Amino acid sequence: MTARVGVVTFPGSLDDKDAARAVALAGAEPVALWHADADLKGVDAVVLPGGFSYGDYLRCGAIARFAPLMSELVPAARSGALPVLGICNGFQILCESHLLPGALTRNSSLRFVNRDQVLRVENTSTAWTNAYTEGQEILVVLKSGEGSYVADEATLDELESTGRVVVRYVGEDPNGSRRGIAGITNEHGNVVGLMPHPEHAVEALTGPSTEGLGFFTSILARLAAGTPVRA
Repeated sequence: MTARVGVVTFPGSLDDKDAARAVALAGAEPVALWHADADLKGVDAVVLPGGFSYGDYLRCGAIARFAPLMSELVPAARSGALPVLGICNGFQILCESHLLPGALTRNSSLRFVNRDQVLRVENTSTAWTNAYTEGQEILVVLKSGEGSYVADEATLDELESTGRVVVRYVGEDPNGSRRGIAGITNEHGNVVGLMPHPEHAVEALTGPSTEGLGFFTSILARLAAGTPVRA
């Protein structure tokens, strides 16, 4: 049976079609989910795409966390049962929903950053990164104005000591993120958030590489193996 991966569209989402295409290229069935839907339509996993949900009013992701669909998504993800990938604005939504610790703030340059970016994969045990090898460097796209990951030192130490840093920037830190952190996971490994865009690096014709596709093939491998998502 083909895995069904939901892609949520909020008012202001702009990378939902790209995420759905990446899901399809990986071999799954993308399922369109609307922010006001009452349920998740029985999908096996969910992608929260990039963009400017609800216009990024208040704070990025601060309104999206209260979307009707999130009332089912949050407890399912928190339990470890539902794999969720948050990309850029999706990462911000995960932090605002307290599914991931920390916050995303204005880039240290106070400018929007748009560039190809090398990442180092630090954790390959998550539902979304098992297709990679530890230490592998991948080239994807970074485009954000509020992409600086911040957290208190105790939280950063915990993330480091428990292996929950998923990807880290290679070379010059593009946005002032603490300890060069580009993405993290929760304690179960089913929820992953990252600021760069793997869905823009899935086809040689349009991306800087095809190395972002591993995020989407990873979840299919985990689901196909029948491996429990929750650790």
